Amino acid sequence: MIQRCAAFRAALFSALFAAGGPAAAQDVTLTSRDGAIELSGTLLGFDGEFYRVDTAYGELTVDGSGVLCDGAGCPSLTDFVAEMTISGSTTLGRVLMPALVEAFALRRELEAVREETGPRRFTYALLDPAEGQPVGRFSFHLTTTDEGFADLMADDADAVMALREIRPAEVEIARQAGMGVLDEANRSRVIALDAMVPVVAPSNPVADLSLRQLARLLGGRISNWSQLGGPDAPVVVHVPDARSGLAQGIEDRILAPAGLSLPETAVRHETTAALADAVADDPFAFGIASVSETGFARVLPIAGPCGFELEADRLAVKTEDYPLTAPMFLYLPARRMPALVREFLSFTRSDAAQIVIRRAGFVDQSPEEVPLGDQGDRFANAISVAEGDAGLSELKRMVATLRPMQRLSTSFRFEPGSARLDAQSRSNVYQLAHAIEAGRYDTRRLMFVGFSDGVGPASANLDIARQRAAAVRDAVIAAAETADLEQVTIGTDAFGEAMPMACDDTSWGRQANRRVEVWVR
Repeated sequence: MIQRCAAFRAALFSALFAAGGPAAAQDVTLTSRDGAIELSGTLLGFDGEFYRVDTAYGELTVDGSGVLCDGAGCPSLTDFVAEMTISGSTTLGRVLMPALVEAFALRRELEAVREETGPRRFTYALLDPAEGQPVGRFSFHLTTTDEGFADLMADDADAVMALREIRPAEVEIARQAGMGVLDEANRSRVIALDAMVPVVAPSNPVADLSLRQLARLLGGRISNWSQLGGPDAPVVVHVPDARSGLAQGIEDRILAPAGLSLPETAVRHETTAALADAVADDPFAFGIASVSETGFARVLPIAGPCGFELEADRLAVKTEDYPLTAPMFLYLPARRMPALVREFLSFTRSDAAQIVIRRAGFVDQSPEEVPLGDQGDRFANAISVAEGDAGLSELKRMVATLRPMQRLSTSFRFEPGSARLDAQSRSNVYQLAHAIEAGRYDTRRLMFVGFSDGVGPASANLDIARQRAAAVRDAVIAAAETADLEQVTIGTDAFGEAMPMACDDTSWGRQANRRVEVWVR
């Protein structure tokens, strides 16, 4: 018999978090240590500290230190093993996540033992070398972004590896299932950075593509290579599996803005590695691959009619100067994870993890400082678009201001048609805030510099750029809760349309130009 009283709630219940690790549903009874209160229900999970129980009052979390557990499903408090099940993108799960788990185990002086548990399934047991007993278990299901979210909704996973942002329908299903609001900043983290790149066979003579040509190739409007100055031969389009995050990113970011869709004749591939291999072997093939998995295929740079050309090199991906940068996400429900799992999640944002990410062939998020002399064509672009005395005057002011400083690779861009930062930039807020908290920029000067596209009056664009720079600065300061801000000088400036990154003839180009950069001295 459950007694309803304030003392019971105060003694037993934490806030409504869910415990980590899907567990076999079994009935248990939790009794307060004085024996006065009992709570019965189905045990959903235990994280080493808290029980998660489905009761007559709903799903509740109970502090294990205040109760005794009775029933066949009660876990061992002395031999507890922290567990986490991760499902989703094969691109993330095949190399990167195992590398991070192994590096984390090494850092904790644990032994990581991998066991294949089924098709596209494996588990890492983290063993205490002194005892030879597992203290943690990380289980992986390598599938697609879609199926990863499906596993999460079915309570068959604790986290989702995704190559795209969560969609509104998925957010609503998760909210109704009590998993929190998964599109909030604290419910996801960017693990690494990738990019969607057009690929052809090494023998293909086409040198580059504009974003418009890219969309028309994928949409079937360009069906012969002769339309691009190549041979008189049909274009064979190769794309990833429709359920993959990369394929959905192609639809959302390339095809949909152009009002196009993939033709039924497009060849689908289970993995981007298989796609790249197929394209490399066919001189008339064309595909979109992940920059981390291009194999022997040749990557085409993105060009524009105004003369700009962008390649998906590491720095361009990290700064989002390349227009098709694709963050790689780990989505986490509002569920309390075991302490060891929480430590692993913190590790994924550490400097040590960024080194692992680079070695695994992906783009990390650690800030890099780029001197003015290594800015590539950016200042040439600025000179080419400067108009009249006012344009040249602003250009001179920009060069004079930025010459003694270095650009951080940490940049900020916005969602299309919105003042909201995009997913990668939201992650950058926390990365930069953490660096400020750690004292990395003590005694130095950080300047948030706003830029705009060239559509509309220059004075209005300059005002918007100033507002964006101030908004990003404020967001970073708010996130750096423990920082001693007296140790670092933080300011803003703006140069409007003075230094474009891409042509303004497409929405993609305008989006690339609307940005806030961080410069440091």
